Formats: sequence, C-alpha cells, structure tokens
Amino acid sequence: MKALNRSPDEQTRIDQACRSLALYQTNSCPYCVTVRRTIKKLQLKIELRDIQRNPVWRQELMQGGGMTQVPCLRIEAADGRVQWMYESADIKRYLRQHFSS
Repeated sequence: MKALNRSPDEQTRIDQACRSLALYQTNSCPYCVTVRRTIKKLQLKIELRDIQRNPVWRQELMQGGGMTQVPCLRIEAADGRVQWMYESADIKRYLRQHFSS
C-alpha cells in the first residue's frame, strides 16, 4: 500500500473521525505491530493504549471488551455505543474500508 495523498481538508476530516477510536495494544505483540503499520500507512491519528504500561487501560479493556487480548480497536459511535474489535485482520479491514479514501 503506497502512502496516501489527502487534501488538508480531507486529512482534517479523517483526524476528527479517528478521535472516536483507540487501539489497545502492546509493543511486543506481533499482531499489534501489523495493525500499527496499517495505521501508519493510512496516516491515521489513533490513540495507542499500551496495556502493559498502563493498568488503567488494561482494566478498561477488560471491563469494556470482556478480555485483555490485544490488539483491540475501541470504536465509539456517534450515539455513544462502543464496539470492541479484537481480530487484527478485522481491524485492518475496518481501517482500510473507512479511511483509505
């Protein structure tokens, strides 16, 4: 996948949309690495939450998603509903579908 070339207005729109996302991850997880690479290639500003370095994020992941498996993408909808997406392939597919423009 080659680097994206967005207009400043489009990048601003994408950055705003990414505010509703957070990736629960660890630095050593190989599946997390592949998701972070996709995030970088798509030039997305998604908050990375390392559950090994911050016990609060680990607890949030357990309470919200029901387990501490990483990677996990937290997606908050406009109406406040939260979806927890655990599979790296699903996360990468979701990001490409929503942010490849």
